[in-house]
Amino acid sequence: MTAVLELRAVEHVFSDGGHGLRSCSLAFERGQRHALLGSNGAGKTTLLQHLNGLLRPSAGKVCLDGQPLDYSRTGLNALRQRVGLVFQNPERQLFSALVEEDVSFGPLNLGLDAASVRTRVAAALDAVGMSDYGQSAVHHLSFGQKKRVCIAGVLAMEPSVLLLDEPMAGLDAPMQLELAALLDRLCARGVTVLLSTHDIDFAYGWADRMHLMVAGSCIASGPAGQVAQQAELLRAAGQRLPAALALHALLTARGALPSSAIPRSVDGLLDMLRTPYSGKIPA
Repeated sequence: MTAVLELRAVEHVFSDGGHGLRSCSLAFERGQRHALLGSNGAGKTTLLQHLNGLLRPSAGKVCLDGQPLDYSRTGLNALRQRVGLVFQNPERQLFSALVEEDVSFGPLNLGLDAASVRTRVAAALDAVGMSDYGQSAVHHLSFGQKKRVCIAGVLAMEPSVLLLDEPMAGLDAPMQLELAALLDRLCARGVTVLLSTHDIDFAYGWADRMHLMVAGSCIASGPAGQVAQQAELLRAAGQRLPAALALHALLTARGALPSSAIPRSVDGLLDMLRTPYSGKIPA
């Protein structure tokens, strides 16, 4: 499978001498759901900002479709049309008075005509469930609504890659479900989605591939079902085993479930328990 974005031995040293990335090599396959996990300070946000061209490597290369990024003004504009980034804090991304104005900013900068901009804005707001808020003042919105507007602003650019920094942070459970459903719809349309998260259970159940970051380097990358079973690597990245895996191992050891079928969520585990199993229960 072709990597749409790739870091090749990327180093990043901040102005104060601190290291954001250390010889970080990582590839993100096109059309996949990617989850980036690691403790605070592991380099997740720094990595996302390199993929969008907000930061430049001190050494190494970032590639799009196999070609090193072009950091000229024209090159960065082209990159950000294809690779959209949603910040963790919406206040960093919202700057217009009204919702429609904010979502219109990107398409207008592309030089689109007014009718095309209106069409894109309407579609983006509809995608995030904010169609009724176009004329609302941004500062009157809740935190979760502001996050949705940020996502709409990126979607209005019609990117092929969507980067999200801790998108679930600050959202209540229903809004997290809505956001997950939106990401599923985008993936179904062929958009490559990469998000950073501390929620190992969500990452394990949602992602096609998981990537573990420690001290600016990627220590594990692969199919979510495989990476999630690497207990030592998870611990090194400040993570635990997903609850579904831990519970499945316990129930398998007690003979209540077969070891062959491994669930990707607690709900999946409950479905397995509802199905009669003829295995022997140890004394």
